[in-house]
Amino acid sequence: MTKDIKKIFAKNIKKLRKQNGITQEDLSFELEFDGSYIGKIENAKMNITLDKIIKIADYFKVDVYKLFQ
Repeated sequence: MTKDIKKIFAKNIKKLRKQNGITQEDLSFELEFDGSYIGKIENAKMNITLDKIIKIADYFKVDVYKLFQ
């Protein structure tokens, strides 16, 4: 179950990032994350905190729950 949620989240982050024409590196910079952090999220390799999930949702101007649908 947890892996499925991570994969859904990862897919949605990647989709939003690409729709907005931003690289992983640029997104990491904008969000003040470590350079490789977005790549790890998009590959479902990272356990991300709620604070960072909210920061991502705010950046893309979407509700948090949309990142998990």
